[in-house]
Amino acid sequence: MSKEFTIGDKVRVVALPPYVKTAEPMPMLRPPDVIRMGEEGVVLDRRPGGYWGVRFAKGAFLMDSQYIEAVSLNGS
Repeated sequence: MSKEFTIGDKVRVVALPPYVKTAEPMPMLRPPDVIRMGEEGVVLDRRPGGYWGVRFAKGAFLMDSQYIEAVSLNGS
């Protein structure tokens, strides 16, 4: 069961994948240390295969829904 997000949602990295793929027309594999555990990003779009394009500080990457969770906005 994959999680659903809305474009513009803030998400947090809850687990690091073995590698990350850039969200570019010609995606490239990058080592997982370009993002860090707990880093927050913004959902850009939905991709085939259960992937989400997410903008982080070091760029936009394709993240499988199992590695991210929505950031709760309560208590602001």
